Amino acid sequence: MFDTLTERLSESLRKIKGQGRLTEANVEATLREVRTALLEADVALPVVREFIEQVKTRALGQEVQKALSPGQVMIKIVNDELVAVMGKANQKLSLATQPPATILMAGLQGAGKTTTVAKLARWIKENERKSVLVTSADIYRPAAIEQLQTLAAEVGAEFFPSDPSQDPVDIVNAALAHGRKKYFDVVIVDTAGRLHIDEDMMDEIKRLHAAIKPIETLFVVDSMTGQDAANTAKAFNDALPLTGVILTKTDGDARGGAALSIRHITGKPIKFLGIGEKTAALEVFHPDRLASRILGMGDVLTLIEEVERKMDREKAEKLAKKIHKGKGFDLNDYRDQLLQIKSMGGVAAMLDKLPGVAGMPKEAKDKVNDKEMVQQLAIINSMTPQERQSPDIINPSRKRRISMGSGTDVADLNRLLKQHDQMQKVMKKFKKGNIANLLRGLKGQMGGHRPPF
Repeated sequence: MFDTLTERLSESLRKIKGQGRLTEANVEATLREVRTALLEADVALPVVREFIEQVKTRALGQEVQKALSPGQVMIKIVNDELVAVMGKANQKLSLATQPPATILMAGLQGAGKTTTVAKLARWIKENERKSVLVTSADIYRPAAIEQLQTLAAEVGAEFFPSDPSQDPVDIVNAALAHGRKKYFDVVIVDTAGRLHIDEDMMDEIKRLHAAIKPIETLFVVDSMTGQDAANTAKAFNDALPLTGVILTKTDGDARGGAALSIRHITGKPIKFLGIGEKTAALEVFHPDRLASRILGMGDVLTLIEEVERKMDREKAEKLAKKIHKGKGFDLNDYRDQLLQIKSMGGVAAMLDKLPGVAGMPKEAKDKVNDKEMVQQLAIINSMTPQERQSPDIINPSRKRRISMGSGTDVADLNRLLKQHDQMQKVMKKFKKGNIANLLRGLKGQMGGHRPPF
């Protein structure tokens, strides 16, 4: 996410970091590069102008002149201003009302609205421990109603049926009545999208809003449309009292213009990021953490939270006890760790949140993909239980059988065994051998919540 912007900003700030003192000349030169990087990222021009002016004022002010390391303070200023542009702090989903709390989802067609309804339902169930009812008022696309019904079953939310012959207001009123009768905590309403903003669309969603008086009105927008996403959000906000924005498809957005423009243009907070197609791929938006990620300093806190939320605690405790007793780390354990990484979006998604990755050569980053992880899982699955437990017994004839069974080469198997051996050595250094503890070590090195300036 935001690879291009990260690369350009990191390069610009790296040059000034080594300066003994900041002058108007080197600050101007750096900010010219930063301005270009932001414009290339499709950040709205008014946002760029204000951002550059704020950084310049602070960079030439007393806080930098008195600093022991002005170059590093300059990086901190850029970080702080990025956070300010995106909203300073995370604004939580508001569900504090007489149940059911109603959430109205709005947006253009193609933004991923229906999928986001399911993602949000799953997030609320898993993180807020609340029961969720979903319904679709999109009477123009029967396929959208069917899609939501399928996704609701997948995430464990109840689906309230609707039909293209019904009036959208009748649908939502019936859904709310059902929600009250069955004591649901939250009702999420999916609405019709259009290919562009039109008067009929706005009139309909205004009627829906007036009928259900939602506690949250969330605008779902495709981040890959850049500053157009911010302009579209503003148009909706002029018609509806939006309470927040969900940015979708951020995993495919190398620029980041939408994330940096929306708050400034609409005045509304970004509450969530859609980071993939799966229903678990929804991430709470933290401006400070995203600023750190944009500047190439990672987001270890989010990664730790994700690991702790998704890891199998029972398996982790068994592994910790096993390693603590000196029983080693076998290929069954290695397989469990790979599956945990896969459940968090894969290796590339995790690396995006680790500090220092932005400084890796492009060739090295391009080699990071999940193909090898899938291949390694296939190899381990082709082994017998005895071979997984005692890899030392895997002789040349066993290697040939395992490779044929997994559709790989013996060289791939040898590489897996070598990596397992290296990981076994690392795990021995930790009393509780799991990914979460490895990441907590990184968190400690970061000094808690602040990035290392």
